Amino acid sequence: MRTLTTALLGTALGASMMLAADAAAGKATYDKSCKSCHGVDGTPNAAIAKSLKTEMKPLHSKEVQAKSDADIKKVIAEGQGKMKGYQIANPDDVVAHVRSLKK
Repeated sequence: MRTLTTALLGTALGASMMLAADAAAGKATYDKSCKSCHGVDGTPNAAIAKSLKTEMKPLHSKEVQAKSDADIKKVIAEGQGKMKGYQIANPDDVVAHVRSLKK
């Protein structure tokens, strides 16, 4: 019984680790789709914000970091303000990367 419990626990832990968001993979997606506007470290590109006549919050700001993961995924998928939405394969990974920008 103990062996069966250990095996099941190991399988469950392995599955949960596979489902965990990957900030490194999220960075690759961020670099491709987000970095030009939101900057390498989450600091908005001032020239783009000015040309769009919009305010862009730094992704490392307390305001953005206080948002839930679901709220950040919604912004990624649906856009917000003048930002268009992006349909990406693993939005949880991008959220993990955005979380890693917290200062």
